[in-house]
Amino acid sequence: QVHLAESGGGSVQPGGSLRLSCVANDTSFNYYGVGWFRQAPGKGREFVAGVNWRGGAYYVDSMKGRFAVARDNAKTAVYLQMNKLEPDDTAVYYCAADVSGYREKYDYWGQGTQVTVSL
Repeated sequence: QVHLAESGGGSVQPGGSLRLSCVANDTSFNYYGVGWFRQAPGKGREFVAGVNWRGGAYYVDSMKGRFAVARDNAKTAVYLQMNKLEPDDTAVYYCAADVSGYREKYDYWGQGTQVTVSL
């Protein structure tokens, strides 16, 4: 069983930055795809960005240029750097591991970390 733990959330003003971390307890994580998702109050969960096991990143179009995903296999970690944050980015952010790598099903989920963007 792979356990994922997110951290790095918090409150920030519009235009600010945060870096979220997703750390796993097992090195098998380094061979999985990883996705970042978010869920805003009253809304469904949406995909934000992801990285495959080779380190190739992919994004929702609206996030390109503002968000960046990277992984550090030595630390069994994946990071989501978020810049130029907007109030609409306020949500609980989750990371999830995709064992197959086909981005069809995410097998392991973290508990989430809150990001709040406001004046």
